[in-house]
Amino acid sequence: MPFSELMMTGIQLMFIGMGIVFAFLIVLVATMNGMSRLVASFESKQPAVDVATKISSKSDKALISVISAAIRRYRDTDTH
Repeated sequence: MPFSELMMTGIQLMFIGMGIVFAFLIVLVATMNGMSRLVASFESKQPAVDVATKISSKSDKALISVISAAIRRYRDTDTH
């Protein structure tokens, strides 16, 4: 088998492989876009409520004092 024929076969195989990979990537992008649109159609239109907005200022102060007391007690215990 001459070198030029071997080289042409290699080039053909390269283009076939690159074409298959390119086609797979096109199908993958199309599938991902379709799934994104599908999920977006099921998504509720109500905005999500942030947990931080649910807690009142009074609860924040109580929570901060409890956490501070727990940290103080942890640091005061001699576990060394």
